[in-house]
Amino acid sequence: MPPGPPSATPPAGGPAAPWGPSATPPAWDPTAPGAYGAQPAWDPTAQGAYGAQPAWDPTAQGAYGTHPAWDPAARGPSAGQPAWDPAAPGPYGTQPGWGAPPSPPPPGWGPPGGPQPGGGYPGPTPYPGQHWGYATGWYPPGVDPADPLVTPPGAGIGGWFERCVGAVRRGWRVLLPLLLVTQVLPAVVLSVLTLGVDPTARWEVSTAQDPAALPENFFQDMVTVLLVSIGGSVLIGLVQCVGWAAGTWVMARQAAGQPADLGSALRYGLRRALGLWGWTLLMGVIIGLGICFCVLPGIYLAFALSLAGPVYLFERQNPIGRAFGMFHQRFGMVLGRVALVAGIAIVGGAVFGAVQGALTAPFGTDPLGAAGTAVGVVAVLAVTGLLALPLQVVPLVGLVVTYAEQRAHEGPVNSAGLVAELG
Repeated sequence: MPPGPPSATPPAGGPAAPWGPSATPPAWDPTAPGAYGAQPAWDPTAQGAYGAQPAWDPTAQGAYGTHPAWDPAARGPSAGQPAWDPAAPGPYGTQPGWGAPPSPPPPGWGPPGGPQPGGGYPGPTPYPGQHWGYATGWYPPGVDPADPLVTPPGAGIGGWFERCVGAVRRGWRVLLPLLLVTQVLPAVVLSVLTLGVDPTARWEVSTAQDPAALPENFFQDMVTVLLVSIGGSVLIGLVQCVGWAAGTWVMARQAAGQPADLGSALRYGLRRALGLWGWTLLMGVIIGLGICFCVLPGIYLAFALSLAGPVYLFERQNPIGRAFGMFHQRFGMVLGRVALVAGIAIVGGAVFGAVQGALTAPFGTDPLGAAGTAVGVVAVLAVTGLLALPLQVVPLVGLVVTYAEQRAHEGPVNSAGLVAELG
């Protein structure tokens, strides 16, 4: 049986054709309006129908229930999202994970542009051949800042003074009797000898008879006084060099923690005194020649050669050249230390000299002419010399500590090394 015509009624459960009874759908026309219930044609400029999405307008205010147009500078309505402000706090506090880190940065990392860990940016470097020294509180390798004799670079006048005081506290029991034997007693003996050849009493008698004429035996008396004064000073200088060498040995050994008694110190001083005495005589001639040229050159030479004694004892060679080199390499430092030592010694010596002169004046111009006055004047000289004994410690300690400080600026050195150099 042939097939019949297609039925106009769809099968059960199938939707009815919206385009009518025809089985063929109409051609699609994008410009034609859709039927009721169909999607209207899209028009970007048209206002959407009720319930449909309105056309998008970036400048228009959104309708009720829709998102408002986005404006970065505007504050949204109560129902909308507020404008974002990176500097404003959130409504419920800071969002976890945003904001300042909960822990400090790792070690070695600081804020951008901050100082380097450990104390600032590195400073400028000196020009070639220029030495700026070490910063305060920082010491080169091999230098012990706690060394009791060697002042480390950068410690300043305070560190130098502290070591001078420490040397006196450690060694006064040995240094005082040592200097009494080698410095004070020879000076008292020389003073008594000078009084014995003093021609002042004879000259007063001679000039009383004829004030215009020279005293009798004037030139002979002058030669005698000069021989006793200069010759006695030279010979006593040898004994004093024993004390200088022995005192330097005591200071170095005590600073290194080694024993130092008076007998051993004197034996060392006797062994080194002759060489030190020779260099001291040469320096005396140089300084004397400088004084002849308007005094100032002599003062300069006295300061420049002040460290020659320690240089000879520790290094045993070229003490004059080395002393000049140390003085000019750190001119201000050495000049200040030596000037302080010399000032104390000169002022103290002047005070005790004035006291000694006032006490010996009552014994007259010829105190050794009678036994009573002789005993009295010798006693005065002995007592004033004993009172001036602490002044003998000042140049010894001050110059040795100054020398050790200059050695520390040249390279690592300590008290034990200095003891080994003394021999």
